[in-house]
Amino acid sequence: METIFTRLKPHSELIAALISGGLIILAWVIGKDQESSLSISLYLSAFLIGGYAKAKEGILHTIRKRELNVELLMIFAAIGSSLVGYWTEGAILIFIFALSGALETYTMNKSKRELSALMKLQPEEAWLLDSNDQTNRVLVKNLIIGNRLLVKPGERIPVDSVVISGNSSVDEAAISGESIPVSKHLDENLFAGTVNLNGVLTIEMTKPSSESLVQKIIDLVQSAQSEKSPTQQFIERFEGKYVKVVLITVAIMMFLPHFVLGWDWNTTFYRAMVLLVVASPCALVASIMPATLSAISNGAKNGLLFKGGVHLENLGSMKAIALDKTGTLTQGKPEVTDFIVRDGVDEHEILEILASIESQSTHPLAKAILKFAINKGVTIFPIQNMEDVPGWGIIAVVGSNEWKVGKPSFVGSDEAMNFHNGLAPILEEQGKTVIFAANNEGIMAIVALRDIVRVETKKAIALLRQSGVYTIMLTGDNERTAKVIAEEADVDHYIADCLPEKKMTHMKELIAKYGNVGMVGDGINDAPALATATTGIAMGEGTDVALETADVVLMKNELARINYAIHLSRKMNRIVKQNIFFSVTVIALLVISNFFQIINLPLGVIGHEGSTILVILNGLRLLHRNV
Repeated sequence: METIFTRLKPHSELIAALISGGLIILAWVIGKDQESSLSISLYLSAFLIGGYAKAKEGILHTIRKRELNVELLMIFAAIGSSLVGYWTEGAILIFIFALSGALETYTMNKSKRELSALMKLQPEEAWLLDSNDQTNRVLVKNLIIGNRLLVKPGERIPVDSVVISGNSSVDEAAISGESIPVSKHLDENLFAGTVNLNGVLTIEMTKPSSESLVQKIIDLVQSAQSEKSPTQQFIERFEGKYVKVVLITVAIMMFLPHFVLGWDWNTTFYRAMVLLVVASPCALVASIMPATLSAISNGAKNGLLFKGGVHLENLGSMKAIALDKTGTLTQGKPEVTDFIVRDGVDEHEILEILASIESQSTHPLAKAILKFAINKGVTIFPIQNMEDVPGWGIIAVVGSNEWKVGKPSFVGSDEAMNFHNGLAPILEEQGKTVIFAANNEGIMAIVALRDIVRVETKKAIALLRQSGVYTIMLTGDNERTAKVIAEEADVDHYIADCLPEKKMTHMKELIAKYGNVGMVGDGINDAPALATATTGIAMGEGTDVALETADVVLMKNELARINYAIHLSRKMNRIVKQNIFFSVTVIALLVISNFFQIINLPLGVIGHEGSTILVILNGLRLLHRNV
C-alpha cells in the first residue's frame, strides 16, 4: 500500500479522504439495521484508506521527534471506539481528520512553487566578449568578475555589472518598482534581471551570479517563508502536551479504577474507551476548519483569494499595512498630466508633430504621449528621417526643422529650465517626469508625465483607517515623488528610496513596532516584503512572483477589498473562539460525566458528535455572501 500512496499525486490525500467518506456512507446504509461482515469490512477499508497518510505521518513524526502527536491520538480514538462496537464513530473521526490533513497538504504544496517565477528572471546564458571583441554564447554560471559582456536591445541584463560602453534605457521595474525606464550611461550600475530596452550595451561583471540582487531577493523570500509564526509554534507545543495528557489518563483509567474504586475489569476498560472517544479533539478540530473554509469560500465570491486559513486569521488583528506605490496605489503606467506649448504657436499642430515623432519609438513615455495625442484627435503622419539616441531622446526632421525630443541637456538645459518662467522645475517638484520638444527656433513644448493614483485608492485608505489600520507607502521612488503620491493617496506615512532589501528591512521594523503588519504589492521587487509581512497581499494583475509569494490575492485589483477581508477575518475569529470554547467545555463535561459513570458510550458519542455538528454549522454561517 505504501508504494501505491507514494506514487499518487500531491492531491492524493484529498481523494483518499473522499473515498473514505463514501465508504462510511455505504457501510452505514448496509449496516444501519444490523452490522454485518460486509459493513465492518467497508468500515475497515475506510479506516485504511482515510487514515493511512495521517497514521504514517504520526508514526514517522513520533520516531523522528520522539514525541507523540494528535495524529496518533485520533487513530487511537478511532480504534478505541471500534473496539467497543462503534465503527461508524471511529470511521467518521478518521474521515474528518484525513480531510483536514489533505487540505493542509494541498496548501503547503501550492506554496512551494512560488520561487519558480523568480528563477526565470536570471538569464542562463550571456554574450561574452573575447579579447578580439568577438561574441560567444556562454552559461552565466561560468562567468567570473571582470568578464566583458554584450547586451542587445530587448535582452535581460545577465549579471550585476557596470556600463563600460554604450547608452540605453533600462526597465528596472523588477528591482525598484519604478514604472519609468532609467537611462544608463558610462560607469552606471546595472542589475541582473532588468531589461535593456533600446541601445547596445557593453558591460563588465561586478558580482558573481550567486550574489546578484535578484538572487538576494530569492534568498530573502526563502528565509522569510522558513520562519514559523508564533501561533504555529504554540500549536506544535500544545499538540504534544495534549496527546500525552490524554493517553496517560486513558492508560490510568484502564487500571486504577479497578483497584481504587472497585470497578470490574469490563467496566474499567469500557470507561477507558469512552474516555478515549470523548476526549478526542474531533470537535476542537472542527471548530476551526469549517469556519475557515467557509470564510475562504466567502472571500472567493468577493474577489479575495486566501492561500490558507492562518493568513485569513492574521488579517483580523492587523495593526498596520504597507502598500507598494507602482501598480498598487497607482496605475503602474505613466500618463500625460500637462502639455504646455510656447506662446503664439498652434497647440494642436505641435502635438501632432510630437506624437508623430513619438509614434516611431517603443519607449513607455513615448507610448503615453502618443495615447494622449490620439485622445486629443490629432493625425499621425510618417517621419522619414529620425534617429533614436538611447538614454537621451529622439532627433527627427519634419519639413525644414530638426526636432529634438528628450531631456533638458539634450535640447538645451538653460532654455529648457527657463521655459514658461521656470515651469519645468515646478512640475518636477510635483513628482512628474518632464519631456521637452524643441526645433530650430528653440523649445516649443513640454510634456509632463506621472504614474496616476488609482481612482479607488483614497476610498480604500479611508476604509482601512476606519478599521483602525495604519497605512504606510513603501516605494523605490525618490523622496520628492514619494511625498507627492503619498499626499494624493492620503496614506498616513511613506518611506522612499526602497530597494527590495530595504523594503524587507523596513517591514521587519514595522513588525517590531506594530506586531501584525500586512504588505500589498504587485511586483517582483515586492516579493521579500510580501514574504516577510505577517500577511502578504498581491494585486491580481501583478507579476507571477508577487502572486505566488503573497498569502492573499486581490483577484479584481480592488484595494477596498482589503477592508472587507479584515472584517471577514474578524468575524471568522469570533466564530472560531465561540467554537473552541464550546467544544472544550463539552469535552470537559463528557470526561467528568464518564468518570462518575453518568453517561454511557452512546450518550458520549452523541455528545461528542453532536458538539462537532454544532460547531460545523456555526462555522458555515460565514458562507453568507456579505459579512
